[in-house]
Amino acid sequence: MELEIIYQDNFFIAINKPNGLLVHRSPIAKDESVFALQLLRDQVGRKVYPIHRLDRKTSGVLIFAFDTDSLKTMQKQFAERLIKKSYLALVRGYTDDLGLIDYPLKSEKGSLQEAITEYKTLARTELHVPFGKHSTSRYSLVEVNPQTGRMHQIRKHFAHILHPIIGDRPHGCNKQNRLFKEKWNMTIMLLHAAKLNFEHPVSMKPITIAAKISPEFWRMSTMMKLKIPEDFC
Repeated sequence: MELEIIYQDNFFIAINKPNGLLVHRSPIAKDESVFALQLLRDQVGRKVYPIHRLDRKTSGVLIFAFDTDSLKTMQKQFAERLIKKSYLALVRGYTDDLGLIDYPLKSEKGSLQEAITEYKTLARTELHVPFGKHSTSRYSLVEVNPQTGRMHQIRKHFAHILHPIIGDRPHGCNKQNRLFKEKWNMTIMLLHAAKLNFEHPVSMKPITIAAKISPEFWRMSTMMKLKIPEDFC
């Protein structure tokens, strides 16, 4: 597998991670043997260090450092919330035009952590597909800007407000996921890390790294007549 490189300089390199690819080895997926870290290292022929994480099921911008000093400076920016993260998600139901989800989430150790997610609705659609007691099915395309970086934060937050992300397991709606699989043969999760905006720690210039949505995300949004803004295509 050859990874799509979407940004590279002397200090950092970023890829458009496909759905289903783990960032690195994990005890939760002991049988996996293919990881973004090893693939990218072999592809560019040098050591790389992952600066942040993306869920296995989430596609999009994933940035690595070429050295430990660059790694530390960027991780500091992430920790201080100086990096703007923009995601695209396709969710069940009609979301508000603008929303703020302030709902603490449990850490892996069981303690509650602050978790804040902002979102903006980009488009809505209604399909003539009966679902449950409803004669139609409604969906929204949202741009999501997480202000904190908790595990599965976006997925858990949209499930919390009863607008689960399509294709999300286990946080989403199993009946909706089954509908998409049986009717449209869609098996991925429709959550995509579309952009990272930050100040380059060496040049001090503003940097935007953008990743195009996957063909499957494009297929589903087209079928549902949801227009993806040009800067996300």
